[in-house]
Amino acid sequence: MDRDMKKQLTKSNDKIFSGVFGGVAEYFNWDKTWTRIVGAILIIFPGNLFLGILVYVIAAIVMPEKNDTNHRKDDDDIIEGEFRE
Repeated sequence: MDRDMKKQLTKSNDKIFSGVFGGVAEYFNWDKTWTRIVGAILIIFPGNLFLGILVYVIAAIVMPEKNDTNHRKDDDDIIEGEFRE
């Protein structure tokens, strides 16, 4: 990694819902699937579902989108399974 580049916590482009858990997994270099499973368990089971959902929604609002130069904007218009030439 370049010295001038700071590591920043951002939402992942590989999103399931809003990219929060994917972004956390990318930041810490963890497996995304396990991070999402553990995150869902932590939201559902600590006893206060409302608090877990509130924290997730706040993270989804506060975390910046990833500035990925490899992500093409026109890919967002492609429906899964559609082919383009």
